[in-house]
Amino acid sequence: MGEYNWNSWTLREKVGQLFVFGFHGYEPTEEIISLIEKYGIGGTIYFGRNVRNARQVHRLSSSLKDITGRAGRPNMLVAIDQEGGMVARIVDGVTLMPGNMALGATGSAEGAGETARVCGEELRLLGVTMNYAPCLDVNNNPDNPVINVRSYGDRAQVAGDLGKAALLGYQASKIAATVKHFPGHGDTSVDSHHALPVIPHNRERLDTIELAPFRAAIAAGTAAIMTAHVCLPALDPSGKPSTLSEPVLTGLLREELGYKGVIVTDCLEMDAIDKFYGTANGAVLAIQAGADMVLVSHTYEKQVAALEAVVAAVENGELTEERINESLARVMQLKQDYEIETPLAAWEEVEPKLATPVSQAVAWKWSEASATLVKNEGSLLPLRREGRTLVLWPDIKPVSVADEILSGDGTLGDCLKKRLDQVEERLMSGENPLADLDAFEQIIVVTYDATKHPLEREIAGQVIGLAGDRTVAVSVRNPIDIKVYPDVKAYLAVYECRPLALESAAKVLTGELKPTGSLPLELSPLYPFGWNVTL
Repeated sequence: MGEYNWNSWTLREKVGQLFVFGFHGYEPTEEIISLIEKYGIGGTIYFGRNVRNARQVHRLSSSLKDITGRAGRPNMLVAIDQEGGMVARIVDGVTLMPGNMALGATGSAEGAGETARVCGEELRLLGVTMNYAPCLDVNNNPDNPVINVRSYGDRAQVAGDLGKAALLGYQASKIAATVKHFPGHGDTSVDSHHALPVIPHNRERLDTIELAPFRAAIAAGTAAIMTAHVCLPALDPSGKPSTLSEPVLTGLLREELGYKGVIVTDCLEMDAIDKFYGTANGAVLAIQAGADMVLVSHTYEKQVAALEAVVAAVENGELTEERINESLARVMQLKQDYEIETPLAAWEEVEPKLATPVSQAVAWKWSEASATLVKNEGSLLPLRREGRTLVLWPDIKPVSVADEILSGDGTLGDCLKKRLDQVEERLMSGENPLADLDAFEQIIVVTYDATKHPLEREIAGQVIGLAGDRTVAVSVRNPIDIKVYPDVKAYLAVYECRPLALESAAKVLTGELKPTGSLPLELSPLYPFGWNVTL
């Protein structure tokens, strides 16, 4: 970093370093190249739209690094949301680790740290330098539409302990951890992608629940903190979301909590900001409030408008150049700490270090440790090898395997076929999915988020009503699904619909694995935090 004397940069170059922009495509687009060359933007972010597999990500990172170097710009921070579990942008060619709620079910800070370290080592090999993880939101609202299994659970202590271990794991692998979403997005029933949530609790409650994990992360030295687009009247009665709130970002986070690292916003194109303030105006307000890096993920025109709005705000006196320099110093220090200054290693050197037997064993270990058996009345489990078995799947788009559900490509039925003699698998939305139930001795109803999807509720209810004496429910995302079908005799939660979790589920269902996971949140008074049963 010594070659860059940023004190001599133009205002536009300084401001450019405070922005993280996304783009559309598997290769650098004209738009992202223009943003690098003209403004020297501080970072970029990879989404699923930028990712085919590990090799392609490595090539993309190498290309962006070359473009930045030829333009004479500082290396960009390359960010990603690789939280694990259901939120992972790279799944092909890397070791996909269990997500937060699965890790919460293990109750193990060691597991959170080890999985983060291995994930970080692989990201670093692919040219990623910043992970927007882990989530420290305390998921104590069962109606939360956006956090859910991205949280470690509904206890602040667990979120703080496991989140601290995860951020230290990432940073040990030279990945800048970014804990989120400050000051807490767990107790909301509104998705800030689409509206502006309000958390009405008083300061004492916020200190006890929402803020506690972030205090732990700050004490542990997290490299970055991401803001939440949520309103907390107890912290800022003006009605501004935290991302744009000076009392929250400067008064609370900087001055009271003593945080000295980088504050990055969540995407300003989310409706909570764009709809009510506009992306460009939001960028100015965020920096005024105390943010250091502004994330604009999608639209080139809005990205340019946001950057130019900040430049104009300095020129007309709304912002001072001193304020820009404060954030710039933090950003450049973050780059010095985490950037990859030399060219990426050749793919031939990188590939053997990805998804190794050792790293896969780490993923297996903690996935298996997370499987939580909540109920097993009538000793329906383990399943009998010779029993004719039906697996019913939801046809819900977020389910990663839904489009190939009957192809035998990593479904729960596919996992069970390796262990049971007769297994048939059907989509709930298929033609007459409940036909011939009497022909099956063992029925598995898989639900993804039955609390929100009517089809899942309807089918699960019908099956349990018709064949409850031989039906087992398996939740592959939201563990509170048991509230939809409380009369089910046996219930297993694995927290995510990924091949590893489905394999772990199959092992428990067939008695190959003794379940040791425990509920990381209270499902009901019958099934409190920490509850489990075993085979």
